[in-house]
Amino acid sequence: MLNADPLLARPTLTNPALLSTTLEGIRLKAADAAEVWHLLTQNFTVDLDTVAALIPAEEMEPAWLTARG
Repeated sequence: MLNADPLLARPTLTNPALLSTTLEGIRLKAADAAEVWHLLTQNFTVDLDTVAALIPAEEMEPAWLTARG
């Protein structure tokens, strides 16, 4: 994925409440978490740590070992 155009001015979201509201709107449009990140970073300048705190981590399902018989 290419970086957003650095010469294009984008709104800055630093307030966690506004960022959270914006994320909810983007989630309605996006098909998956990767698209949420893409839409957010293409349209806004954000603090990535704040975004990461608001978007839950996608954890893999644990691979359970089969019981030995």
